[in-house]
Amino acid sequence: MAGSTPAAVRKQIDQRKPDPIYLIVGDDDAEMSRLAADLSSLVEDDLRAFNVERVYATDRGVTAASIVEAARLLPMMASHRVVTVLRAERFLKPKRRGARTEEETPDGEEAGSPDADALEAYAKAPDPSTVLVLVASDVDRTRRLYKQLQKTATIVECWGLKDSKDARLDLRTVVRHAEQLVRQAATEAGVQIDPAAVRLVAERAGTDIARLRGDVERLFLYAAGKPTITLADAKDVVSAESSQDDWAVTNAIQRGNAPEALRELGLSIESGAVPYMILGQLAWFVREKLGMADPRRLPGAVEALFRTDQDLKSSGGDPRVLLERLVVELCGVPRPQAGRG
Repeated sequence: MAGSTPAAVRKQIDQRKPDPIYLIVGDDDAEMSRLAADLSSLVEDDLRAFNVERVYATDRGVTAASIVEAARLLPMMASHRVVTVLRAERFLKPKRRGARTEEETPDGEEAGSPDADALEAYAKAPDPSTVLVLVASDVDRTRRLYKQLQKTATIVECWGLKDSKDARLDLRTVVRHAEQLVRQAATEAGVQIDPAAVRLVAERAGTDIARLRGDVERLFLYAAGKPTITLADAKDVVSAESSQDDWAVTNAIQRGNAPEALRELGLSIESGAVPYMILGQLAWFVREKLGMADPRRLPGAVEALFRTDQDLKSSGGDPRVLLERLVVELCGVPRPQAGRG
């Protein structure tokens, strides 16, 4: 089948005419996650417990055969069943398993890797009542499974600021695309943003779609409630140089400086800090510092910590975004209402 776009797939969802298999591939994790979630909306909320299944291909016990078994189940009191497989690169671009398996077959398949065979067989004859969604960061285009998906699946590529994985980058084109994404996000969030602020955020992100989306998310959180997001707001929030202080985030929170706390959090994550380690530092701050400084804020801070901990454990969102929201709340900035970004 031909390739598609997120907009075209959402049109299919609105018309309730989905294809049986979607392969969503790329480096734009946010867009890929949203599209996979939108496909799950084919099933009504009160029936999702019976008809929506979401698994990670890397989890123990998840095999090609178990995925096919889930896809072959009939929907219960619904027109469709949706099975979403995250980190599907395990089947579409698996790691080499040692010297004995590094020889390739004439088709480019890795020797001794039959685990994807069940998925390949399913792709030849998918169940029309099931929507199978494979989400992968990359694929090996020489593998038999991918070649079969090219024939029977709808392939959606989400490469962020690039048109394709190997597209030649023109920085002016990338910046224009980034500016368009910032303006689109502002429209969806219902906020006004100065053109100068749009350009600053776009230029600071470079070719990194994750940084662009992270900066936009932080900017909207920081400027929540303002009539217009200004260039000064953008300068306060976008990435800056690190102070290399392990406790810089909690120190900034203690001073009530949300922009600085967000910058330091981003730099800490980019330097390799583990999200749970950061959460532990924030919990220490709430327990040892905030309770003594302002006891009235303690119940709300504890609730925010608990919510973030649960979301991290249940993969309820990007860890960086979850921690950023927690940091903003601990700085005393009111949590934005739904629909405000």
